[in-house]
Amino acid sequence: MALTRYPYKTSSVDPWRDLENMSSRLARFFDDSPLRTQDNGGSAWLPAVNVAETKEGLVLTAELPGMKEEDVSIEIENNVLTISGEKVEQRTEGEDERRYHVWERSYGAFQRSFTLPRTVKADEITARFDNGVLTVDLPKAAEAKGRRIEIAKG
Repeated sequence: MALTRYPYKTSSVDPWRDLENMSSRLARFFDDSPLRTQDNGGSAWLPAVNVAETKEGLVLTAELPGMKEEDVSIEIENNVLTISGEKVEQRTEGEDERRYHVWERSYGAFQRSFTLPRTVKADEITARFDNGVLTVDLPKAAEAKGRRIEIAKG
């Protein structure tokens, strides 16, 4: 099925174009923001994070390419889970004369914080790091898990 544009316009206002323009302006604002610049000349970065819910709990995964387990810190305080670390740019001696034509990789410190729901057992949180992916398992308390209630006969 082919989509065709509706030929009749009642006004010259196009909400989709206006929304796209606003989105572009916001993106330019944050790209030019001084918050994006680090002391090392690289741009600030935040690792991509997914949070999924299972029957047993929440699973948080964060992409940390090029980092090692010892470069990452996970802390919990006042029911707030904080993941932080620093990705360091690797340079060898004599590379100061290197000219880059494309520079897209980001380096520097990062910090992500997540407020945990009351249903998470904070004392049973576990984490593992495999191939640049951090996985944090946040188990649910028993009262937060669903259960089936049998109807008594009679």
